[in-house]
Amino acid sequence: MWNSFKTDDRLGISAEITTYPGGNGDEIHAYVVRPHVDGEVPGVVLVHHLPGWDEFYQEFAERLGRHGYRVICPDLYCRFGHGTPDDVAAKVRSEGGVHDESVVADCDAAAQWLRNEPGSNGRVGIIGSCSGGRHALLVASRAGGVDARVDLWGGGVIMPDDQRTPARPVAPIAYTADLDAPLLGLFGNDDQSPTPAQVDEHQAELEKHGKVFEFHRYDGAGHGFFYYHAPMYRPEQTMDGWAKIFAFFAQHLKS
Repeated sequence: MWNSFKTDDRLGISAEITTYPGGNGDEIHAYVVRPHVDGEVPGVVLVHHLPGWDEFYQEFAERLGRHGYRVICPDLYCRFGHGTPDDVAAKVRSEGGVHDESVVADCDAAAQWLRNEPGSNGRVGIIGSCSGGRHALLVASRAGGVDARVDLWGGGVIMPDDQRTPARPVAPIAYTADLDAPLLGLFGNDDQSPTPAQVDEHQAELEKHGKVFEFHRYDGAGHGFFYYHAPMYRPEQTMDGWAKIFAFFAQHLKS
C-alpha cells in the first residue's frame, strides 16, 4: 500500500484540533483528520501512547488520513488539564495514570462519532501503540462495535497481580473471550513490555478462544520501533509494519 497512489489522483486532507462528546458526555479534545476523497470512507480511532497526546500522534493520524481514513485521536488526558504534552503526561503519571474505564468510554464515544459523520461507510477500526495498544484491545473487548483492531507492542496486556492498580484493575487478556474484531499485532522481539513470552501467552489465549488474528514479530526491534524521533527507531521493520497495517485495514474496513 505504500506509494500506491497515482500521481494524478485527487489527494488531500484537512486536520484540526476540535472537541467531541466523550464518555459521560464530557467535552473531549481530539485531533481529527478528514481525507478529501470521493465516496464514503471508513473511520479509525487512534489511541495515543503513555508519552501523551503528542505531535507524533498528529502525524500518525495524518498518514492514515492520506490513505483514505477519517481519523479521530482523542486526548485521553483531557480531564487532567492542559499544557505541553510532556507536562500533561507527567501530571497523569503522578496521579496514577488514566483509568481504563475512562479510556473505554472516550474511545467508544469516538467510534460512534465517526459512524455518525457524514460520508462514513459505517466501518470503524481502532489502533494504538504502547499503552494505546493495550487500550485499543480493551475497547475492542469491553465496548465492542469496532470492525478491526491493531495492537502495536501494547504492554500490560498481561499483568501480574503486583502491577494492578485502581486505574488498571484488570489485565486485558482476561477479556479475550469478548474480543469481537479481527486483530493485528506487531511486536519487537527485543521488547521487554511485552516480552516475546508474553506475546506467546497472548497468542495462545487468542487461539484458545478461536479469535481471528495475525501477529508479526520483528528481530532487531524493541519497544516503540516506529518512533522515528527516538533511538529505538528501526526503519526497515517500521515500513514493513505500515504495509501490514494498511493491508489489514483495507481488508476489514474498505472492502
